[in-house]
Amino acid sequence: MEFQDVVDRRRMVRNYTSEPIDPHVVERIVTNALHAPSAGFSQGWAFLLLDQPDDVVRFWESTTADGEGADSWSEGMRRAPVIIVPLSCKQIYLDRYAEPDKGWIDRDESRWPVPYWDIDTGMAALLMLQTVTDEGLGACFFGIPPTQTSVFRNAFGIPEEYAPIGAITIGNRTKDRKSPSLRRGRRDLSQTVHHGSWQRAFHAQ
Repeated sequence: MEFQDVVDRRRMVRNYTSEPIDPHVVERIVTNALHAPSAGFSQGWAFLLLDQPDDVVRFWESTTADGEGADSWSEGMRRAPVIIVPLSCKQIYLDRYAEPDKGWIDRDESRWPVPYWDIDTGMAALLMLQTVTDEGLGACFFGIPPTQTSVFRNAFGIPEEYAPIGAITIGNRTKDRKSPSLRRGRRDLSQTVHHGSWQRAFHAQ
């Protein structure tokens, strides 16, 4: 698939068949994530791969609050045979920038204008989403409810210094209902790109 096709076709898929995914495809998905940029080449990320039925069930049990999970969204998502949870580690970044070639020996978090540990892990997640599209599969990135984070950590033995930034379901897509949010339409270049100054909108040639 051409790169532009990958960009144009990528969207969040919320309904899957239960058909298993080729392990070599899963390996390609997580391998491509390692090519994401990271500040100082810190690579302060980790990816929890769940591709066994019992582990997938345990994920949903640990991330779903009591009384929830019986809606049509959950039904379609739970059929996905693979879930990947990207996790970021702030401490790895703080330690990396305290090394001699960086020199921030105080590890002061305020030096960071934005949390690059989360941003870089998010870029790794996007590479996974693009690879999924390139493989002709479907994926959806979604958040783990904060009220369930501790339960999720305990269920899978996640160290406290690693924070889940979300989760990605992966599977063979089947007919689904597109998000109602898409009715808002995609904002065009003139609405989002400021050319030379904030007051000047960009207009495509």
